[in-house]
Amino acid sequence: MRIITDIRQFHGRVNKPVVTIGIFDGVHRGHQRVLRRVVSRARRIGGTAIVLTFDPHPKKIVRLIGTPPLLASLRQRIELIRHAGIDIVCVLDFNAAYARRSAADFIEKTLVGIIGVHTVVIGSDFRFGRSQRGDLALLTALGTKFGYAVEGVPPVIKSSLPVSSTRIRALIQRADLAGARSLLGREVSINGIVVRGSRRGRRIGVPTANIRPYHDAVPPSGVYAVYVIIDGKRYRAALSIGTRPTFRNSGKSGADARPVIEAHIFGFNRKIYGKEVEVIVVKRLREQTRFSDTAKLLQQIRIDERNARMVL
Repeated sequence: MRIITDIRQFHGRVNKPVVTIGIFDGVHRGHQRVLRRVVSRARRIGGTAIVLTFDPHPKKIVRLIGTPPLLASLRQRIELIRHAGIDIVCVLDFNAAYARRSAADFIEKTLVGIIGVHTVVIGSDFRFGRSQRGDLALLTALGTKFGYAVEGVPPVIKSSLPVSSTRIRALIQRADLAGARSLLGREVSINGIVVRGSRRGRRIGVPTANIRPYHDAVPPSGVYAVYVIIDGKRYRAALSIGTRPTFRNSGKSGADARPVIEAHIFGFNRKIYGKEVEVIVVKRLREQTRFSDTAKLLQQIRIDERNARMVL
Protein backbone atom coordinates (compact mmCIF):
# COMPACT_ATOMS: atom_id res chain seq x y z
CA MET A 1 0.00 0.00 0.00
CA ARG A 2 1.28 3.47 -0.89
CA ILE A 3 1.03 6.33 1.60
CA ILE A 4 1.16 9.82 0.16
CA THR A 5 0.78 13.30 1.63
CA ASP A 6 0.83 15.35 -1.57
CA ILE A 7 -2.42 14.95 -3.47
CA ARG A 8 -0.76 16.34 -6.61
CA GLN A 9 0.88 12.95 -7.04
CA PHE A 10 -2.45 11.70 -8.39
CA HIS A 11 -2.43 13.83 -11.56
CA GLY A 12 -3.06 11.37 -14.41
CA ARG A 13 -1.18 8.56 -12.69
CA VAL A 14 -3.95 6.41 -11.17
CA ASN A 15 -6.12 3.97 -13.08
CA LYS A 16 -9.90 4.21 -12.43
CA PRO A 17 -9.74 5.63 -8.89
CA VAL A 18 -12.36 4.26 -6.51
CA VAL A 19 -12.29 6.72 -3.61
CA THR A 20 -13.68 6.99 -0.11
CA ILE A 21 -13.26 9.92 2.26
CA GLY A 22 -13.17 10.14 6.03
CA ILE A 23 -11.29 10.22 9.31
CA PHE A 24 -11.92 6.53 10.00
CA ASP A 25 -11.16 6.97 13.69
CA GLY A 26 -10.85 3.48 15.12
CA VAL A 27 -11.55 1.83 11.72
CA HIS A 28 -14.58 0.14 13.29
CA ARG A 29 -17.06 -2.28 11.72
CA GLY A 30 -18.90 0.49 9.88
CA HIS A 31 -15.65 1.80 8.38
CA GLN A 32 -14.62 -1.74 7.51
CA ARG A 33 -17.82 -2.21 5.49
CA VAL A 34 -17.05 0.94 3.48
CA LEU A 35 -13.44 -0.13 2.90
CA ARG A 36 -14.52 -3.59 1.71
CA ARG A 37 -16.88 -1.99 -0.80
CA VAL A 38 -14.08 0.28 -2.08
CA VAL A 39 -11.77 -2.69 -2.58
CA SER A 40 -14.53 -4.78 -4.17
CA ARG A 41 -15.48 -2.05 -6.66
CA ALA A 42 -11.86 -1.37 -7.55
CA ARG A 43 -11.07 -5.03 -8.16
CA ARG A 44 -14.20 -5.51 -10.27
CA ILE A 45 -13.32 -2.71 -12.69
CA GLY A 46 -9.54 -3.10 -12.60
CA GLY A 47 -9.22 0.17 -10.69
CA THR A 48 -7.34 1.54 -7.69
CA ALA A 49 -8.75 1.51 -4.15
CA ILE A 50 -8.04 4.87 -2.48
CA VAL A 51 -8.70 6.37 0.95
CA LEU A 52 -8.56 10.13 1.48
CA THR A 53 -8.16 10.88 5.17
CA PHE A 54 -7.27 13.95 7.19
CA ASP A 55 -4.83 14.84 9.94
CA PRO A 56 -5.37 16.45 12.36
CA HIS A 57 -9.03 15.71 13.05
CA PRO A 58 -11.09 18.47 11.37
CA LYS A 59 -12.87 19.28 14.62
CA LYS A 60 -9.53 20.43 16.07
CA ILE A 61 -9.52 23.15 13.42
CA VAL A 62 -13.17 24.12 13.09
CA ARG A 63 -13.95 24.28 16.80
CA LEU A 64 -11.72 25.13 19.72
CA ILE A 65 -13.47 22.96 22.30
CA GLY A 66 -15.21 19.63 22.25
CA THR A 67 -12.73 17.79 20.04
CA PRO A 68 -13.49 14.07 20.46
CA PRO A 69 -10.81 11.92 22.10
CA LEU A 70 -9.31 9.90 19.27
CA LEU A 71 -9.57 6.11 19.34
CA ALA A 72 -6.43 5.57 17.26
CA SER A 73 -3.30 7.37 16.16
CA LEU A 74 -2.79 8.24 12.50
CA ARG A 75 -0.25 5.43 12.22
CA GLN A 76 -2.68 2.86 13.63
CA ARG A 77 -5.46 4.10 11.34
CA ILE A 78 -3.19 3.68 8.32
CA GLU A 79 -2.17 0.18 9.40
CA LEU A 80 -5.78 -0.90 9.88
CA ILE A 81 -6.73 0.55 6.49
CA ARG A 82 -3.83 -1.33 4.92
CA HIS A 83 -5.21 -4.60 6.31
CA ALA A 84 -8.48 -3.90 4.48
CA GLY A 85 -6.67 -4.16 1.12
CA ILE A 86 -6.62 -0.47 0.14
CA ASP A 87 -4.02 0.43 -2.51
CA ILE A 88 -3.34 4.08 -1.64
CA VAL A 89 -3.91 6.20 1.47
CA CYS A 90 -3.60 9.94 0.95
CA VAL A 91 -3.25 11.88 4.21
CA LEU A 92 -4.36 15.47 3.72
CA ASP A 93 -3.18 18.17 6.11
CA PHE A 94 -6.45 19.57 7.40
CA ASN A 95 -5.98 23.28 8.04
CA ALA A 96 -8.01 26.48 8.09
CA ALA A 97 -7.99 26.69 4.28
CA TYR A 98 -9.50 23.23 4.01
CA ALA A 99 -12.09 24.12 6.64
CA ARG A 100 -13.26 27.03 4.46
CA ARG A 101 -13.68 24.92 1.32
CA SER A 102 -17.18 24.01 0.26
CA ALA A 103 -18.02 20.38 -0.42
CA ALA A 104 -18.80 21.20 -4.05
CA ASP A 105 -15.40 22.84 -4.48
CA PHE A 106 -13.67 19.79 -2.96
CA ILE A 107 -15.56 17.47 -5.28
CA GLU A 108 -14.88 19.47 -8.44
CA LYS A 109 -11.27 20.49 -7.83
CA THR A 110 -9.92 17.57 -5.80
CA LEU A 111 -11.94 14.46 -6.55
CA VAL A 112 -12.57 15.27 -10.23
CA GLY A 113 -9.83 17.75 -11.14
CA ILE A 114 -6.84 16.18 -9.41
CA ILE A 115 -7.71 12.53 -8.79
CA GLY A 116 -9.95 11.96 -11.82
CA VAL A 117 -12.30 9.89 -9.69
CA HIS A 118 -14.14 6.99 -11.32
CA THR A 119 -16.31 5.98 -8.33
CA VAL A 120 -16.97 7.47 -4.91
CA VAL A 121 -17.94 5.04 -2.14
CA ILE A 122 -19.17 6.72 1.02
CA GLY A 123 -21.08 5.92 4.18
CA SER A 124 -24.67 6.94 3.65
CA ASP A 125 -24.60 9.22 6.70
CA PHE A 126 -21.16 10.77 6.09
CA ARG A 127 -20.88 14.58 5.92
CA PHE A 128 -17.96 16.73 4.75
CA GLY A 129 -17.03 20.22 3.57
CA ARG A 130 -17.81 23.63 5.02
CA SER A 131 -20.79 23.50 7.37
CA GLN A 132 -20.96 19.73 6.71
CA ARG A 133 -23.01 20.31 3.55
CA GLY A 134 -21.35 17.55 1.56
CA ASP A 135 -23.34 14.33 1.59
CA LEU A 136 -24.47 11.42 -0.55
CA ALA A 137 -27.10 13.56 -2.32
CA LEU A 138 -24.57 16.22 -3.35
CA LEU A 139 -22.04 13.63 -4.51
CA THR A 140 -24.72 11.94 -6.59
CA ALA A 141 -25.92 15.20 -8.18
CA LEU A 142 -22.38 16.25 -9.11
CA GLY A 143 -21.59 12.72 -10.24
CA THR A 144 -24.19 13.16 -12.97
CA LYS A 145 -22.52 16.41 -14.00
CA PHE A 146 -18.90 15.23 -13.92
CA GLY A 147 -19.35 11.61 -14.92
CA TYR A 148 -18.37 9.57 -11.89
CA ALA A 149 -20.37 6.85 -10.12
CA VAL A 150 -21.48 6.97 -6.48
CA GLU A 151 -22.27 4.22 -4.01
CA GLY A 152 -23.72 4.81 -0.57
CA VAL A 153 -22.97 2.19 2.05
CA PRO A 154 -25.53 1.74 4.84
CA PRO A 155 -24.27 1.76 8.45
CA VAL A 156 -23.63 -1.40 10.42
CA ILE A 157 -26.32 -1.76 13.09
CA LYS A 158 -25.55 -3.14 16.55
CA SER A 159 -28.07 -3.15 19.39
CA SER A 160 -30.52 -1.24 17.17
CA LEU A 161 -28.10 1.68 16.65
CA PRO A 162 -25.46 2.45 13.99
CA VAL A 163 -21.88 1.62 14.88
CA SER A 164 -20.00 4.88 15.40
CA SER A 165 -16.76 6.18 16.86
CA THR A 166 -18.82 8.18 19.37
CA ARG A 167 -20.48 5.04 20.73
CA ILE A 168 -17.15 3.24 20.97
CA ARG A 169 -15.52 6.13 22.85
CA ALA A 170 -18.32 6.07 25.41
CA LEU A 171 -18.01 2.31 25.87
CA ILE A 172 -14.23 2.46 26.35
CA GLN A 173 -14.46 5.38 28.76
CA ARG A 174 -16.77 3.36 31.02
CA ALA A 175 -14.65 0.19 30.67
CA ASP A 176 -17.26 -1.75 28.69
CA LEU A 177 -14.57 -3.65 26.79
CA ALA A 178 -16.92 -6.33 25.45
CA GLY A 179 -19.26 -3.70 24.05
CA ALA A 180 -16.41 -1.78 22.45
CA ARG A 181 -14.96 -4.99 20.97
CA SER A 182 -18.29 -5.83 19.36
CA LEU A 183 -18.39 -2.46 17.56
CA LEU A 184 -14.70 -2.28 16.70
CA GLY A 185 -14.51 -5.81 15.36
CA ARG A 186 -11.25 -6.36 17.29
CA GLU A 187 -9.77 -5.97 20.77
CA VAL A 188 -9.55 -2.59 22.49
CA SER A 189 -5.92 -1.47 22.42
CA ILE A 190 -3.62 1.32 23.55
CA ASN A 191 -0.80 2.32 21.22
CA GLY A 192 2.09 4.36 22.51
CA ILE A 193 5.74 4.68 23.40
CA VAL A 194 7.59 3.56 26.54
CA VAL A 195 8.95 6.55 28.47
CA ARG A 196 10.92 6.99 31.66
CA GLY A 197 8.79 7.12 34.78
CA SER A 198 9.54 7.45 38.48
CA ARG A 199 11.24 3.98 38.56
CA ARG A 200 9.32 3.33 41.79
CA GLY A 201 8.26 -0.11 40.57
CA ARG A 202 11.85 -1.15 39.88
CA ARG A 203 12.93 0.02 43.35
CA ILE A 204 10.36 -2.28 45.00
CA GLY A 205 11.23 -5.21 42.75
CA VAL A 206 8.31 -4.88 40.30
CA PRO A 207 9.59 -3.07 37.19
CA THR A 208 6.94 -1.50 35.00
CA ALA A 209 6.82 0.03 31.53
CA ASN A 210 5.46 3.58 31.62
CA ILE A 211 3.47 4.09 28.41
CA ARG A 212 2.62 7.43 26.82
CA PRO A 213 -0.33 6.80 24.45
CA TYR A 214 -0.52 8.23 20.95
CA HIS A 215 -4.28 8.66 21.19
CA ASP A 216 -6.75 10.04 23.70
CA ALA A 217 -9.49 7.45 24.29
CA VAL A 218 -8.27 4.96 26.89
CA PRO A 219 -10.15 2.98 29.55
CA PRO A 220 -10.77 4.62 32.94
CA SER A 221 -8.63 4.24 36.04
CA GLY A 222 -8.16 0.70 37.24
CA VAL A 223 -6.11 -2.46 36.83
CA TYR A 224 -6.49 -4.57 33.70
CA ALA A 225 -5.35 -7.93 32.34
CA VAL A 226 -3.56 -7.14 29.08
CA TYR A 227 -1.17 -8.35 26.45
CA VAL A 228 1.74 -6.06 25.58
CA ILE A 229 3.14 -6.41 22.06
CA ILE A 230 6.82 -5.48 21.77
CA ASP A 231 8.70 -5.98 18.48
CA GLY A 232 5.90 -8.26 17.29
CA LYS A 233 6.03 -10.55 20.35
CA ARG A 234 3.11 -10.80 22.77
CA TYR A 235 3.66 -10.75 26.56
CA ARG A 236 1.16 -11.18 29.39
CA ALA A 237 0.88 -8.26 31.79
CA ALA A 238 -1.19 -6.34 34.33
CA LEU A 239 -1.84 -2.71 33.41
CA SER A 240 -2.50 0.12 35.83
CA ILE A 241 -4.26 3.26 34.59
CA GLY A 242 -4.70 6.21 36.92
CA THR A 243 -2.63 8.10 39.47
CA ARG A 244 0.36 6.97 41.51
CA PRO A 245 -0.58 6.76 45.21
CA THR A 246 2.14 8.16 47.46
CA PHE A 247 3.04 5.80 50.31
CA ARG A 248 2.94 7.11 53.81
CA ASN A 249 5.89 5.06 55.04
CA SER A 250 8.20 7.94 54.00
CA GLY A 251 6.16 10.53 55.84
CA LYS A 252 4.53 11.77 52.65
CA SER A 253 0.83 11.86 51.94
CA GLY A 254 -1.47 12.61 49.06
CA ALA A 255 -1.02 11.49 45.47
CA ASP A 256 0.60 12.41 42.21
CA ALA A 257 -2.37 13.76 40.22
CA ARG A 258 -0.78 13.05 36.83
CA PRO A 259 -2.54 10.06 35.20
CA VAL A 260 -0.14 7.29 34.24
CA ILE A 261 -0.34 4.06 32.28
CA GLU A 262 2.04 1.40 33.58
CA ALA A 263 2.40 -2.23 32.51
CA HIS A 264 3.89 -4.89 34.77
CA ILE A 265 5.01 -7.43 32.16
CA PHE A 266 5.34 -10.86 33.74
CA GLY A 267 8.83 -12.32 33.73
CA PHE A 268 10.19 -9.37 31.77
CA ASN A 269 13.10 -7.20 32.87
CA ARG A 270 14.47 -5.58 29.69
CA LYS A 271 14.91 -1.85 29.31
CA ILE A 272 12.58 -0.78 26.54
CA TYR A 273 12.60 3.01 26.79
CA GLY A 274 11.70 4.50 23.41
CA LYS A 275 10.04 1.31 22.15
CA GLU A 276 6.64 1.58 20.52
CA VAL A 277 4.18 -0.89 22.01
CA GLU A 278 0.59 -1.98 21.61
CA VAL A 279 -1.40 -2.96 24.68
CA ILE A 280 -4.36 -5.29 24.07
CA VAL A 281 -6.82 -4.63 26.90
CA VAL A 282 -8.63 -7.86 27.76
CA LYS A 283 -10.42 -7.42 31.09
CA ARG A 284 -10.76 -4.96 33.95
CA LEU A 285 -9.66 -6.65 37.17
CA ARG A 286 -10.41 -3.98 39.76
CA GLU A 287 -10.64 -0.29 40.52
CA GLN A 288 -7.56 1.68 41.49
CA THR A 289 -6.75 1.47 45.20
CA ARG A 290 -4.61 3.56 47.54
CA PHE A 291 -2.19 1.58 49.74
CA SER A 292 -0.77 2.73 53.07
CA ASP A 293 2.58 0.94 52.66
CA THR A 294 4.74 -0.96 50.20
CA ALA A 295 4.03 -4.38 51.72
CA LYS A 296 0.31 -4.07 51.09
CA LEU A 297 0.93 -2.86 47.55
CA LEU A 298 3.22 -5.83 46.81
CA GLN A 299 0.61 -8.21 48.19
CA GLN A 300 -2.01 -6.72 45.85
CA ILE A 301 0.40 -6.84 42.89
CA ARG A 302 0.81 -10.59 43.44
CA ILE A 303 -2.97 -10.97 43.52
CA ASP A 304 -3.33 -8.89 40.34
CA GLU A 305 -0.71 -10.98 38.56
CA ARG A 306 -2.42 -14.21 39.55
CA ASN A 307 -5.81 -12.94 38.42
CA ALA A 308 -4.40 -11.58 35.15
CA ARG A 309 -2.67 -14.89 34.41
CA MET A 310 -5.99 -16.69 34.95
CA VAL A 311 -7.73 -14.35 32.50
CA LEU A 312 -4.97 -14.50 29.88
